[in-house]
Amino acid sequence: MFITDAYAAAPAMIESGSLAGTLMQLALILLIFYFLLIRPMKKREQAHNAMVEALKIGDKVLTNGGIYGTVAKIDGLKISLEVAPDVNIVFDRMAISAVLPAEEKKSVAKSKKTNNKNKGTK
Repeated sequence: MFITDAYAAAPAMIESGSLAGTLMQLALILLIFYFLLIRPMKKREQAHNAMVEALKIGDKVLTNGGIYGTVAKIDGLKISLEVAPDVNIVFDRMAISAVLPAEEKKSVAKSKKTNNKNKGTK
C-alpha cells in the first residue's frame, strides 16, 4: 500500500560490481597484508636466524624465558648456557631471543663486582 512499484523493484535492479573490480579489491587487500604483515615477519625471522647462527662461545645472551647466561657449549641445535658458576642449562638454539651488546656485557660484569663488594661489607 505504501510501497510504490519503483521501490519494490529496486533490489532486482541493483547490479553487483564487475569481476575485474572485485579482483582489484582482493589484490589490493593481499598487497596491503603482504607489506604490513608478511614482509616484516620474514625480515625479523631472517635476522633472528642470522643472530642464532652467529652465536659463539662466550656470548652473553637472553632467552625467550628471560634467563640471562653465557654460551658455554654449542652442539648442533642445542646450546648450553652458564647461568651461574658451574650451573649449565641446555636450551634449543631458537630459544635465544637476543645477544647482549658489548657495553651491556661490561655493565653486567660491573654490577656483579659491585654486588660482591656490597655483600662482603655487610
